[in-house]
Amino acid sequence: MCFYNSQSKRALDLAKRYGRRSDIIEMVQEIIDEQYKITAFTNPDCAIITPDSEIQVARWGLIPSWTKTEDEAAKIRKMTLNARSETVFSLPSFRNSIIKNRCLIPSTGFFEFHHEEKDTIPYYIYLKEEEIFSLGGVYEVWNNQYTNEIIHTFSVITVPANELCAKIHNGGKNPFRMPLIISHEREKEWLDMYLKLPEITDFLRPFNSDLMDAYPVTNDFLKKNSKDASIIHPAA
Repeated sequence: MCFYNSQSKRALDLAKRYGRRSDIIEMVQEIIDEQYKITAFTNPDCAIITPDSEIQVARWGLIPSWTKTEDEAAKIRKMTLNARSETVFSLPSFRNSIIKNRCLIPSTGFFEFHHEEKDTIPYYIYLKEEEIFSLGGVYEVWNNQYTNEIIHTFSVITVPANELCAKIHNGGKNPFRMPLIISHEREKEWLDMYLKLPEITDFLRPFNSDLMDAYPVTNDFLKKNSKDASIIHPAA
């Protein structure tokens, strides 16, 4: 699955990469600047790209718009860090957003764990030719009726692993998975809210492993501050 992303570029770099407004980037700069490690389990604020002209900030862990209470929201978002491509059209949490609210999650790489006998080895996985690439996701806007707070949330879609990721992600409860990666040339199409179900389904496939690479990083990367560039340094 995909629970650890890396977004090591500045907010201005993201605005330039995705053609979004840069004149108000200071409003989100502190949140999304140079996050070498983003951990889904803490429900962090992250940059997402929607059809809007600005970079959006949303929390990792989707809360469906129909959610009634804070307790219900807290329970649901624990189960919506990822959305499996095989069930994204059928599960109530995702079936509205996959049709109407698709987004891109900027990434400079992501982490998966390789199991080798008793050892667990973290790997950093990235695209060879793209410094910033896009994970495919879905998002929602939830109105907390008790506080009137408007909360933007998202999930990362996962698909069966390609050859590279299958060799790495070989353990845990859901082995042989990888995040959906949207190719640069199809990003605008993915965000098109008028796509039909067969057109959306066409995106839900593993990315070409020939365009990717990976290397092991140190086991303590999760303990480091998210701004620490050594997180993505190859293990000695």
